[in-house]
Amino acid sequence: MSIIIKPIITEKITKDGEVFNRFGFIVAKKANKIQIKKAVEAVYGVGVVSVNTMNYRADRTVKYTKSGLISGKTNAYKKAIVQVQEGETIDFYTDI
Repeated sequence: MSIIIKPIITEKITKDGEVFNRFGFIVAKKANKIQIKKAVEAVYGVGVVSVNTMNYRADRTVKYTKSGLISGKTNAYKKAIVQVQEGETIDFYTDI
């Protein structure tokens, strides 16, 4: 099971990375904080100080169109905010 699915690259997370050494990842739904910490340390080679997680639920929508009702939903996911040790950083742009 792959713990880290993809990094989150937004303006808010990028600013947190520069100021507080915090980086965001979308992770597997069943992963706990210890597994996330070990996966980030193994993949990026940094020391992890803390891990905060958030579960996002699936949002359901209904659209009224000429042809009738169209229903849909977004995917549910789990987000992890990882704080690395002072002086260390994660560079997501080196592999591009």
